[in-house]
Amino acid sequence: MALPGSLRRQPADRGLVSHCTHHHIVVFLLTFFSYSLLHASRKTFSNVKVSISSQWTPSCQNSTATELRPYELWYSSHLFPNAEEATLFLGTLDTIFLFSYAMGLFVSGIVGDRLNLRWVLSFGMCSSALVVFFFGTLTEWLHFYNKWFYCCLWVVNGLLQSTGWPCVVAVMGNWFGKAGRGFVFGLWSACASVGNILGAFLASCVLKYGYEYAFLVTASVQFAGGVVVFFGLLTSPKEVGRRDQPPPHYNLLSGLPELGADEDGSVEEDANRPLMDDDDADDDDRNYSSQESDTVNQPKAIGFFQACCLPGVVLYSLAYACLKLVNYSFFFWLPFYLSNNFGWKEAEADQLSIWYDVGGIIGGTIQGLISDVLQKRAPVLAISLLFAVGSLFGYSRSPNSKPINAVIMAITGFFIGGPSNMISSAISADLGRQDLVRGSSEALATVTGIVDGTGSIGAAVGQYLVSLIQENLGWMWVFYFFILMTSSTILFISPLIVREVRLLLHERHLRVLAE
Repeated sequence: MALPGSLRRQPADRGLVSHCTHHHIVVFLLTFFSYSLLHASRKTFSNVKVSISSQWTPSCQNSTATELRPYELWYSSHLFPNAEEATLFLGTLDTIFLFSYAMGLFVSGIVGDRLNLRWVLSFGMCSSALVVFFFGTLTEWLHFYNKWFYCCLWVVNGLLQSTGWPCVVAVMGNWFGKAGRGFVFGLWSACASVGNILGAFLASCVLKYGYEYAFLVTASVQFAGGVVVFFGLLTSPKEVGRRDQPPPHYNLLSGLPELGADEDGSVEEDANRPLMDDDDADDDDRNYSSQESDTVNQPKAIGFFQACCLPGVVLYSLAYACLKLVNYSFFFWLPFYLSNNFGWKEAEADQLSIWYDVGGIIGGTIQGLISDVLQKRAPVLAISLLFAVGSLFGYSRSPNSKPINAVIMAITGFFIGGPSNMISSAISADLGRQDLVRGSSEALATVTGIVDGTGSIGAAVGQYLVSLIQENLGWMWVFYFFILMTSSTILFISPLIVREVRLLLHERHLRVLAE
């Protein structure tokens, strides 16, 4: 008995190797490290919070010590009377950054679909690097400390950093088809975690010279990366025909085929079927990548409200708002928590926090591969998030032991960072390439901006709540809050989980009948 086309599983990586060129590798690496550098500069701020807090508050002095005059000159850096108020302001800065970042994502996705992605990405990287330099380095060198100035700079930084994610996901979506997308994007989405590790490493190396040098190093590297992106990134295979002479068997008008596409222009059967589409795909269903559209009549970019109405976009956006709150709370507060709760040195806490990102890298890759094999994303997310609830409970009771803490931290990163990476990359790319937008391939950055923007709004609210809960109730209640948000993530995607599980059972039933 012959199976329907949509039920015949074929290896998702069959077309990956045959069409993998040096252009795909260069695009993978450039987009990977460009976003890693953006995340490294963000991570620097979380890694030096203890130093900044001590700089902004007066140090404990002997009551008989001579008071230096004039006070405004010697104590101009003391913005707050105590560490508690400084900590609350640091949480406020995180919230300000994430709110502006979220608002910028909604705009950046639309702009990225209408302008050259390379220009938008390189501009965001270089200008953000300058803002980070002003915020952390120049103000310290000039001994200029002002709360409103810090807030304004961080608003601008959030808007500029928001150009990164929609652009890099759109570029990756242009080059890599859905065949094996879960694995490719799962591996590639480790860029954020690699950036966190890089930022923590750079900050810990130069922190002994002063926190301003941590900002200086990461800002310099990010600016250099923006220059490399401007001159070296090809945003889609169509540009190969213009900037490089392709092999004779490639069409100059369409450039290289999308990775995952067969040589006759089709992609792997069922692998190119949209995530949210329940209908069976034809065996020869054509790939809907951007390079297959006519180069003269460019596809019209989809509108913001049209993108919101696409199946699955709202549910995944709300789920990501809850999950990114938890993930970014670890991102912003983990080094501070380790130093504050266990009394470990700031540099040691920075290095230990790396293990959370290591777990996220492994989790995103493995879970993406499993979702490729199943050809369903939601059930994989659900199982991982259920384990995440248990790992959060376990980590909240971690003993004062660095090895044990690192192991539980890595496990927590595996079950939280993995799903977070999958929603923000592979699932966003799936949602932006559905049948409903097949005639408008310029939807990918817009959909990515909506998903990540909504997630950042949740994360922004969460950072202020974390500082508030910690100050009034303690760290244990912060972890209870994380468990609640993780459970809410499962709740939001539950309709998708039920539907995809039913599809899996139905496919299995048909296979049994066919044997």
